[in-house]
Amino acid sequence: MPLSVGIVGLPNVGKSTLFNALSNAGAEAANYPFCTIDPNVGIVPVPDPRQDALVKLIEPLSVVPTTMEFVDIAGLVRGASQGEGLGNQFLSHIRSVDAICHVVRCFVDENVIHVDGRIDPASDMEVIDTELMLRDMQSLEARRDRAKKQSKGGDTEEKHALVVTERVLAGLEQGKPIRAQAISADDRIVLDPLFLLTSKPVLYVANVAEDAVTRDLADPAVAPVVERAKREGAEVVAISASIEAEIASLPKDDQREFLAGIGLEEPGLHRLIRKAYALLDLITYFTAGKQEVRAWTIRRGTLAPQAAGKIHSDFERGFIRAEVMRWSDLVELGSEPAVRGKGLLRSEGKEYVVQDGDVIHYRFNV
Repeated sequence: MPLSVGIVGLPNVGKSTLFNALSNAGAEAANYPFCTIDPNVGIVPVPDPRQDALVKLIEPLSVVPTTMEFVDIAGLVRGASQGEGLGNQFLSHIRSVDAICHVVRCFVDENVIHVDGRIDPASDMEVIDTELMLRDMQSLEARRDRAKKQSKGGDTEEKHALVVTERVLAGLEQGKPIRAQAISADDRIVLDPLFLLTSKPVLYVANVAEDAVTRDLADPAVAPVVERAKREGAEVVAISASIEAEIASLPKDDQREFLAGIGLEEPGLHRLIRKAYALLDLITYFTAGKQEVRAWTIRRGTLAPQAAGKIHSDFERGFIRAEVMRWSDLVELGSEPAVRGKGLLRSEGKEYVVQDGDVIHYRFNV
């Protein structure tokens, strides 16, 4: 299953419009709070110019891109951690995703109401982060109380859990989300079973006015988002969800003409998807032949046998070696024999760490 990114934010910031543009799934987007009750889910192909280049060279019978799952989660409001606005239900949806795409409204439009009656990106971000931190504090306090009781009997694991929960709680009380705290591998043994919301990696999406798309992060309205993201070491993408929805509705040829007309080289969604992909520390390798050019998603640091297992368990179980070349070498030289002739086709064993952009043929025996 693809890893999932939850789209969160206050009501009426453009979450469902963005989701529709991403997935063309027709999720309802309306001008009132809590339009989205049940989360909408879309499987989105990850745009990759490297795969496009391989396809142009090889002209395969089929092309399979790698994908990500985006989940449109209903708008949160102040007091969500206490159940306001169906907050308990919505917060539980966030627990199930791997990362968060936090949409922040950075545009003014009198026809689109704001839940607080004003446009203030810094305040909006504070509301969402506060509610997520308050919910995490509830989970951590329950775990701390259990650790207090059980550590009295000398349980060393529970003593460690008590130390960890109290330290992380102190950070949250200072307004520091868990992702911005120093968390060790031993800490994660305690924290991971709690599915804490602010431990998830975050990508901020500044939803800007249509006439601001070419200014990107230089748009003054985006400055509060950039500033907060910088403090957390997070990334920011500035897009206009309404423009992206319009682009997504056009045929491919018309998309290129539309983009050129507004001064963009590619849809902002492409940048968003790639940044979300990188946020999860994912990379892509390719298998390429006349039958199919396919992209495969793996975690950075994956060894060749485990990467082969993404294709089929037999490939991992009977792994012999991986024949590896760089996608750029294949495209530049024009064929696998030419790559081999230049000595750029390598034979790698079980300890090889697959690199982003590798083109691999596996040799196996079962």
